[in-house]
Amino acid sequence: MGSCKAPNSVLLLYLFVSLVYQCFATELDASQTALLRVNASEASAQQISETFFGLFFEEINHAGAGGIWAELVSNRGFEAGGPNIPSNIDPWSIIGDESSVIVSTDRSSCFERNKIALKLEVLCDSKGLSTCPPEGVGISNPGFWGMNIVQGKTYKVALYVRALGSINVSVALTGSNRSQKLAATNIIASASEVSDWKKIELVLEAKGTNSNSSLQLTTTRKGVIWFDQVSVMPLDTYKGHGFRTDLVKMLADLKPRFFRFPGGCFVEGEWLRNAFRWKETVGPWEERPGHFGDVWMYWTDDGLGYFEFLQLSEDLGALPVWVFNNGISHNDQVDTSSVLPFVQEALDGIEFARGDPDSTWGSVRAALGHPEPFDLRYVAIGNEDCSKKNYKGNYRKFYNAIKSAYPDIKIITNCDGSSQKLDHPADLYDYHVYTSSSDIFSRARHFDSASRNGPKAFVSEYAVTGNDAGKGSFLAALGEAGFLIGLEKNSDVIDMVSYAPLFVNTNDRR
Repeated sequence: MGSCKAPNSVLLLYLFVSLVYQCFATELDASQTALLRVNASEASAQQISETFFGLFFEEINHAGAGGIWAELVSNRGFEAGGPNIPSNIDPWSIIGDESSVIVSTDRSSCFERNKIALKLEVLCDSKGLSTCPPEGVGISNPGFWGMNIVQGKTYKVALYVRALGSINVSVALTGSNRSQKLAATNIIASASEVSDWKKIELVLEAKGTNSNSSLQLTTTRKGVIWFDQVSVMPLDTYKGHGFRTDLVKMLADLKPRFFRFPGGCFVEGEWLRNAFRWKETVGPWEERPGHFGDVWMYWTDDGLGYFEFLQLSEDLGALPVWVFNNGISHNDQVDTSSVLPFVQEALDGIEFARGDPDSTWGSVRAALGHPEPFDLRYVAIGNEDCSKKNYKGNYRKFYNAIKSAYPDIKIITNCDGSSQKLDHPADLYDYHVYTSSSDIFSRARHFDSASRNGPKAFVSEYAVTGNDAGKGSFLAALGEAGFLIGLEKNSDVIDMVSYAPLFVNTNDRR
């Protein structure tokens, strides 16, 4: 596909937006007259890059965990409370009182990178002096502010279990009052079958609908049971790849040409120890350690990882734009003399995406079911790090190594080249703006004076924020529309544009 031309109607729309915006911003003088000259000729049209419009996704506002990623269980591996025991199992809750059940955590998991497991000591029994309540005792998980269970849909439940004796565990999706069972079955196993960790997979069909449902694991049999890595996923995910079909269809309908991921500040972390590290997010989901995103302050199990982002890009027909950490967080930095391990991590990530199936990291991708390389053409070295003291030194290390191994990859710098010439090589430069409606509207002409030579702009994050935005306003929309039209008019120096943030869970609006 080639480039396309901006429609002539863009000029008329810009005129309309300008007049309407001025009506909002100032009181017009009825006697004022103006002469407007509009050149709508074919010769006045600008060529627009075929990658001009795309999407930017960040794990913020629970956009992924509790958003487009279809996993319904929150804190599925009991790791969110940290690696030390005893630990917090939130949002899991206990069904039963202390006379009937004791719930704790220990480090007996069979997974080396996430050792926490939940231990259920059942003190009551189905008969005798200490009888369990009819509904049993155990644990419950509400998901992310309630699981949306829909009648007729099927759900895959997967979990790991071991016990000191035989078990009979009820696995149920229940309504908001816990008494309504929307779907249920039982795990029945002999002592020998569960003396060591055993993976159980079940399929449940919902017999009712409730948007505030929970998963319950209960029993009426005395004994000791351990649970780990508990998952509930709908079977009808987008193209079978784990994403919510309803939300991703909306993205597909936008026909994005690129997909930038996974952040944003999520890439950096407040501290490097909590930054997104791609190698921790690939492989079987139960083996991923997860991490605490300390910028937006919530835990992610990282079921939505690097591989899934690449897969989603492909499913959307969009070019992936991978943003990786360059050894810099909000509060700590790796010195340029020590940054080479981070450089190698980025090179390994590119090989994972693009390498032959018999290469070191390409073989890992192939083992996950994708032998063909992903079409990774763009990488961004860091996010909003240009002002950090080590950024440019670190950047050059990354740039030289990547260009040496992959000369065709386009590299994006965090430093703004719209107002002054860059002092380092780049294929594109990042431009971010979050501001008021009046200010973003005034920036419609910002790129008029940008250099027509050298790297082009990637306006990867823009939005009206603050009081002008609220939960959405016409004034904010007008400001952003005016700014976007200005970007289209300057499409000779702007290659890519994406709004931010993409999704907001109403329970965690930032």
